[in-house]
Amino acid sequence: MPKTHTITLIPGDGIGPEVTDAVVRILEATGVHFTWERFAAGAGAYEKHKEYIPKELVHSIERNRVALKGPVTTPVGGGFASINVTLRKKFELYSNFRPIKNLPGLETRYPGVDLIIVRENTEGLYVGLEHEVVPGVIESLKVITEKASTRIAKWAFAYAQKHSRKKIHAIHKANIMKMSDGLFLRCARDVAKHYPEVTYAEHIIDNTCMQLVMNPYQYDMLLLENLYGDIVSDLCAAFVGGLGLVPGANIGDHAAIFEAVHGSAPDIAGKDIANPTALLQSAILMLRHLDEAGAADRVQTALEKTYAAKKSLTRDVGGTAGTSAFADAVVQALQTQ
Repeated sequence: MPKTHTITLIPGDGIGPEVTDAVVRILEATGVHFTWERFAAGAGAYEKHKEYIPKELVHSIERNRVALKGPVTTPVGGGFASINVTLRKKFELYSNFRPIKNLPGLETRYPGVDLIIVRENTEGLYVGLEHEVVPGVIESLKVITEKASTRIAKWAFAYAQKHSRKKIHAIHKANIMKMSDGLFLRCARDVAKHYPEVTYAEHIIDNTCMQLVMNPYQYDMLLLENLYGDIVSDLCAAFVGGLGLVPGANIGDHAAIFEAVHGSAPDIAGKDIANPTALLQSAILMLRHLDEAGAADRVQTALEKTYAAKKSLTRDVGGTAGTSAFADAVVQALQTQ
């Protein structure tokens, strides 16, 4: 009997349900057996359960250890805490993994980009420790620990070794934040000593942004703290067409959540025009995580054939197809392999 993978499914809001349904249909066309446990999160969940992250959702991820998640709206400057950040902390998903690679047939300013962004996912400024010192003065605390810094460095170097990546740059601002970013660098240096086959280097964050825009090809893998990684991963997504195309994975020792990294785009929700590529590429990472490498390769090939053909692309990448028609094309390419 083929193995059945039980996956926690969080469609999200805005365009989330549309792109999620498209991706589920493509995954099921691979012949891999899935059971989906579907849950709302964020404002939609609160309306039904009076919880932004329902207990049943948490228990599902604890059981299944794998989740696929569409975009969830996060209020700006108030409201509930980010669902993404909360889930990462809850399940110690310490590695945020974002591969940045061009799709065939899609013209960009930087062809042939192949970058890996590894971002520490649990601390830094994203711990959310803020308070008002006196009226008009807010203090926000940045937390960097030896444990978390060493853990993410080990993850990055182990990935580099396994996948024959040649170079890792640790990105920092230790010239100013000598203690916190200094600790992050010391941990990266200590880990690098155990991987002599991987070239190790360091760049300051502001210089890195300039260098990336001037010549992204000088980098192979970037290892970053939480906030720096958030900013740089979005910057690098622009090299290959934007956030609507790139995957995202949050990986820990006991669970993993694969997600679209773009927003929920409520202005186009329900119009069948959203591009499901980012979530589909995240689902390909999920297939590899599930040891379904053959299915992952076939979906990747089908996706690339669809882009190369240019006949069934969505409007954001110059086509005229809708979400469903794009999914139909990928399914057809998958079934004709």
